Amino acid sequence: MDELDRGDRIDVHRAGGSTATFTVDRIASYPKDRFPTVEVYRNLDHAGLRLVTCGGDCSASDSHCADNVVIHAALTDSHT
Repeated sequence: MDELDRGDRIDVHRAGGSTATFTVDRIASYPKDRFPTVEVYRNLDHAGLRLVTCGGDCSASDSHCADNVVIHAALTDSHT
């Protein structure tokens, strides 16, 4: 992933006007046929954010990418 690194902040602007700030703590890439569903979507013991996108080798002809990239982030601030 070229645009996010460990320690980067992600601000989520909520409908009520507040902002939740998450800090990236891990970025992982998984082959699509071995995606760890339980690890990515399991319940957390803290407020967390998971962003899932495509990565790895991508085919321009059919817009298919071999991998999924998962950004793991934890809530580090919330304010109005």
